[in-house]
Amino acid sequence: MNTRDDIRNIAIIAHVDHGKTTLVNEMLKQSDTLDEHINLQDRAMDTNAIEKERGITILSKNTAVRFGDTTINILDTPGHADFGGEVERIMKMVDGVLLVVDAFEGTMPQTRFVLKKALEQHLVPIVVINKIDRPGARPEEVVDEVLELFIELGADDSQLEFPVVYASAINGTTSMDSDPAEQKHTMDPLFKTIIETIPAPIDNSDEPLQFQVSMLDYNDYVGRIGIGRVFRGQIKIGDNVSVMKLDGSKKNFRVTKLFGFFGLNRVEINEAKAGDLIAVSGMDDIFVGETVTAADTPEALPILRIDEPTLQMLFAANDSPFAGREGKNVTARKLEDRLKSQLQTDVSLRVEDTDQAGAWLVSGRGELHLSILVEEMRREGFELQLGRPEVIYREIDGVLMEPFEMVQIDTPEEYTGTVIDAMSQRKGEMQNMENEGNGQTRLTFLAPARGLIGYSTEFLSATGGYGIMNHTFEKYMPVIKNWEPGRQNGALVSINSGSATTYSLQSIEDRGQLFIDAGVEVYEGMIVGQNSRENDIAVNATKGKNLTNTRASGKDHAAAIKTPKHLTLEESIEFLNDDEYCEVTPENIRLRKKILDTNERQKAQKRKKIAANKD
Repeated sequence: MNTRDDIRNIAIIAHVDHGKTTLVNEMLKQSDTLDEHINLQDRAMDTNAIEKERGITILSKNTAVRFGDTTINILDTPGHADFGGEVERIMKMVDGVLLVVDAFEGTMPQTRFVLKKALEQHLVPIVVINKIDRPGARPEEVVDEVLELFIELGADDSQLEFPVVYASAINGTTSMDSDPAEQKHTMDPLFKTIIETIPAPIDNSDEPLQFQVSMLDYNDYVGRIGIGRVFRGQIKIGDNVSVMKLDGSKKNFRVTKLFGFFGLNRVEINEAKAGDLIAVSGMDDIFVGETVTAADTPEALPILRIDEPTLQMLFAANDSPFAGREGKNVTARKLEDRLKSQLQTDVSLRVEDTDQAGAWLVSGRGELHLSILVEEMRREGFELQLGRPEVIYREIDGVLMEPFEMVQIDTPEEYTGTVIDAMSQRKGEMQNMENEGNGQTRLTFLAPARGLIGYSTEFLSATGGYGIMNHTFEKYMPVIKNWEPGRQNGALVSINSGSATTYSLQSIEDRGQLFIDAGVEVYEGMIVGQNSRENDIAVNATKGKNLTNTRASGKDHAAAIKTPKHLTLEESIEFLNDDEYCEVTPENIRLRKKILDTNERQKAQKRKKIAANKD
């Protein structure tokens, strides 16, 4: 059988922050791809501003490097489980994977998660032990851990014979030896291992066309763009082809533009053939998993599975007293248009209308997935309100089921008891406990996803900031009845509007943890802190000190309040109760009650209690 020896298609997979994007950077720098005058910035594959700030990859991306006569197509994939749908589809486009593992941390939850997807596709693996120069690196042990993980995940014999390359991506060095002293400033050992190990694509370009869309892109000039692999045949600009839709129907269209990938650029090409990774435009409603075929031989490839959403949140137009002050996109119409445009490229997102005017139910793969969408929107000038995140239940074989997650926690030994107690309260069932040495313990739990909402902030506090928690979706299981997790503490809620004063905040701070500084503008119904007890308390945050002849205002200069806790977007979302919103604008994140009027809110709470007692 003929093969295309001039091409290799690989995905690069890893746990978050194990260095795969940095490694791709070095592969670009040290290949025969970029002009020498191009100064490549760090993590150049992470083009999104949020990706650069958080140091994570959100969207899968293509690049291609030249090494000698061979083009190596590289797909950089997300490591976070919220973007698992992306990872799974990428695996269909490639013939092998580079598994990057930190020489100190070893295998982690997302290492397991992404590797499992690769092995299920019977892809050929290469293991890169990265950060070989890191203090405390233990490369030989980590290779053993990786081997154990391969065996545990059911790798076949050929997959267990994986080659290992040792690297320090940040320094641009590699070697085939685990001794850090053997590292040299070259990527050649890695390039040669890829070419020798990863199978070349089969060349069946003389057969009828089959091209499958694995990712989507969109721009205003050419509309929707389908990115994927040519599995069979050839495709040229001007070709009349058919799209085999997911519902079994067929649509014809003319190919108007084709793009290939080279370095960091998407370049226009005239034709592509079996084995090439390309982007196609010309059909507005093309979707992930659909097959583009020759018009006279419409044979569809198996449909790609897209991960279903597990978490949903209400997105609503901002109606707080400060609405319209800080954003330029504030109307419900603009919010709806923005959410609908996100559906053009984000295949794991769902947007549904609600009975509430100017509000939509948005479903995604997890808190990170949805919070990144919110962060992007606020940077674009949007104002909006968010409701409390809720898991999505499903009925399977007549049984109501809820999502469960596998949780891995690394913590100093002295916090182990606290973590186990907190996880058991959240209905987490311990699966494993290992002493990692160096005073560290690794705990593994199976826990309901709704029990984990809001836990990460509490977890960091409980472990003194030293704990590391990772979790990935495991499966749907029967709903745990008669249990509703939620915030244990009430809120400190402003009873009036104005600027918060040091004098007022001093009298409030004894009741709990403040979220605002003196001088911050507040409105009635806005949450200014967390109560140390379970109930909400209405507080006056704007009261000034009465001045008298004997007490002048100058005496107040020494007054001070404890440093307030400024919540991040994720922490604010996690804080929410059912009767609260998170108000998000380009400049501020505020917490508020849904009913702002203090008297109306108290009446509503009484009615709720009476109704609950009747039940």
